[in-house]
Amino acid sequence: MGERDHLPAQQRSTQTEVDDFLRRVAALPRTAAGPRGRLMFAMDATASREPTWDRACRIQGEMFQATAALGGLDIQLVYYRGFRECQASPWVGNSQDLLRRMTAVACMAGQTQIGRVLAHCLKQTRDRKVNALVFVGDCMEEDIDQLAHQAGQLGLLGVPAFMFHERGDLIAKRAFQTIARLSGGAYCPFDGSSAQQLRDLLSAVAVYAAGGRAALVDYSRGRGDAVRLLTSQIGHG
Repeated sequence: MGERDHLPAQQRSTQTEVDDFLRRVAALPRTAAGPRGRLMFAMDATASREPTWDRACRIQGEMFQATAALGGLDIQLVYYRGFRECQASPWVGNSQDLLRRMTAVACMAGQTQIGRVLAHCLKQTRDRKVNALVFVGDCMEEDIDQLAHQAGQLGLLGVPAFMFHERGDLIAKRAFQTIARLSGGAYCPFDGSSAQQLRDLLSAVAVYAAGGRAALVDYSRGRGDAVRLLTSQIGHG
């Protein structure tokens, strides 16, 4: 009996999903030798996200672990919380290191700092290309004009922002849609109680960062509506 047979049923199911994801992405057309893809993963860690934080970290860790195992993708974790605390990890290709950093973060009350995330992404991609930005959050309390300007700059640099919106705050929805549109990315609402939906969306973005739009199109065939909606928003450039 193998080690996996000793795992509880829920963990065996999770491992099966990761294995299946690995097989699917490994079958995608890959570009010839080139620089590793870079994915910036930003998270709102303010108090409003605490109820779903642990579940989100677990899902995100699983998917990025699977992607990192394929090679060709480096990830940087960025999060904000509390009073103007905005932190960025080193770029890592080791999935365990990333997961350890994610699960060590505790939510703290504070206002959103999306502008600082976008500014950091601009600085990073000017130093070395960032292939995609993922942001997961539920609200927005900043100047939308400033955020729109930064999103437009990301678009000019070819860095699409994938804005994952938890719950249904209308102000955040409009802001996230604007950032996604101006950067050439996608707006992706999700239900905090739907682990599978978030898992599918994160998988799709990881595929995009590693293999580009062609890989994403291949991956999206036969997927659910959320993944197809995400894919349809990404341009052909």
